[in-house]
Amino acid sequence: MTTFEEVGLQDDILQAIKELGFENPTPIQEKSIPQIINHQSDVLALASTGTGKTAAFGLPIAQKIDLNNKAIQALVLSPTRELCRQIAKDIENYTKHRHGFQSVSVYGGASIVNQIRDLKRGAHAVIGTPGRVVDLIERGNLILDNIDMLVLDEADEMLNMGFKDDLDFILSNTPSERQTLLFSATMPREVSRIAKRYMNDPVEIETARANQSAENIEHYYYLVNSRTRFEALRRIADVNPDIYGMVFCRTRRETQQVADNLIQGGYNADALHGDLSQAQRDHVMGKFRSKHLQILVATDVAARGLDVNDITHVINYNLPDELESYIHRSGRTARAGKKGESIALVTNKERSKVRILEKKISKSFEQRAIPTGKEICTNQLFKLVQDLKTVEVDDSEFAQYVPAITAELEGYSREELIQRFFSTEFNRFLSYYKDANDLNIKAKKEKKSRHDDDFDWNDRKGKKQKNRKERRGRVSFDRFFVNLGKKDSLNAQRLMGFINEQPQLEGIGIGRIEVLKTFSFVEVDENYSSEVLRHLNGKEFRGRRCNVEVAGNQESPRRDKKRKDNRKRDKRRR
Repeated sequence: MTTFEEVGLQDDILQAIKELGFENPTPIQEKSIPQIINHQSDVLALASTGTGKTAAFGLPIAQKIDLNNKAIQALVLSPTRELCRQIAKDIENYTKHRHGFQSVSVYGGASIVNQIRDLKRGAHAVIGTPGRVVDLIERGNLILDNIDMLVLDEADEMLNMGFKDDLDFILSNTPSERQTLLFSATMPREVSRIAKRYMNDPVEIETARANQSAENIEHYYYLVNSRTRFEALRRIADVNPDIYGMVFCRTRRETQQVADNLIQGGYNADALHGDLSQAQRDHVMGKFRSKHLQILVATDVAARGLDVNDITHVINYNLPDELESYIHRSGRTARAGKKGESIALVTNKERSKVRILEKKISKSFEQRAIPTGKEICTNQLFKLVQDLKTVEVDDSEFAQYVPAITAELEGYSREELIQRFFSTEFNRFLSYYKDANDLNIKAKKEKKSRHDDDFDWNDRKGKKQKNRKERRGRVSFDRFFVNLGKKDSLNAQRLMGFINEQPQLEGIGIGRIEVLKTFSFVEVDENYSSEVLRHLNGKEFRGRRCNVEVAGNQESPRRDKKRKDNRKRDKRRR
């Protein structure tokens, strides 16, 4: 087995990672680190979430930085502020014995004034989100003329969040002779385009086939009725007494509601989503990492960058709309060679998605029956038995109470004592699941679409058509006027990125976008209308103050002109 000494790391970094508890490099680290350290060639690395990508580029950055050169030498781009902060923390840990090494993290949702001040003090490496990096470049506060290393981490997710134009802008403002490192879990078309355009004959490193989930993850699905989805979730949690898991929901509102219901049911649970302040998010994650929480309910965007080991279960309360999201979700479990379970709650209408996922990740999903009350009570009972057998007893402290307890329980048989003891601990489950209904439903015959075999979850046209149907079926949108347009270098992707940059608006549903010369229109999930007005108004986009208003049903000039032209044409024909 390869060691970190053998991949070429120097002593001060080896000392740091030894103190962090690193033992041997993961496959992606074993292949990437020597290549990045010993060569100047670009690297294109494909690896699933949870395989140690941060160390794969973070350790070479820590070693290759010239401490005598005070200019910024490395830039790391990541899709979310959580991942940005996590990367910055990891690099700080790697360089704790490289005295004089300075790094700065820059991201939306935090004071840009403080970040500018930190940059002026000097930094060897900058870790940032695309939108904030663009702002700092245009303000003249982030100079990239001396960049030697540029890292695109979670490149697929940055493109999904609408940062395509921002990435183009940043990449075009860095030296052409830089070393570019692109790390991604998947390789959709746009990631491939960036690699071809901005990378010079990159060395490709792949530790698993693209779109293939970790081998140690077992995939299951439960067929549920939409009305009993939460009850099914509760039973899955109860039938696994030692669960230490994450539950993924689509929206922040649903995330908070599921977490609240679990808390009311007596579970150690909490929510993680974009409506929380940074202090609240840190508090929740602190509890989860220390295992004071047994279940964390989260949105996809909020969970980006979380580095938590020993997660036993990932539960998809709803299947995500995109394949990449499922891969990232399931990658939260089965880390460091351990086994894990990825579970999906699906209705009859969603079973076709399971079949598509099976083909894309080359893994089979096993259908399981929703646990009955009897199964749950049996599992919980024997969990108590095991806890009783393994509990440590302090004889010196407890011995003084034994005579009094023995006298108090005199007259009870062994069987009676066992029944009374377990009833004390177990009555909650017995009473809750007494006469519990069977939640399992009959599987309806799947209607196989003629497009199923050819359906590409990553295909943009197919995705747009699918999303449009789902929007019209489930989500209502409010339309907003934005005082920014093409003359402000705004387009649809940058507008999406600008919205996602605001911590409270991460991952909200966005509908039709129309960008005109001096202003724009955007449709947003009506559930977040007040948040859009509150958190976008007054924000700066490339030096210009943003103003957002509800547009109501008014037509944009372009659409109104087209309608008038159609009327004139019809009139002429008549």
